[in-house]
Amino acid sequence: MSDDEQKQSMVAKIVGAGVALGAAWLVQKIIDSVWQKAKGHKPPQADSTAEDVKFSEVALAAVITGAAVALSRVIATRGTAKFAGRISR
Repeated sequence: MSDDEQKQSMVAKIVGAGVALGAAWLVQKIIDSVWQKAKGHKPPQADSTAEDVKFSEVALAAVITGAAVALSRVIATRGTAKFAGRISR
């Protein structure tokens, strides 16, 4: 691998990480907004010690958030890699 290819690969990884973080942040904001409208309050945090928060609600919020954030990161990372591959051709 030449120096140019290594630099492009490193840039693609850095950009991919940034895009994945941005996508995860955006998905979290969307989930918070939808949860707020549906339930009337923000989703419970996993480390919440409030007595009025049910475990089932915490578990549901964790499942939805985890799946959506993981999926958005995969899509963002793959999309960035595909885009970087097109540019390097």
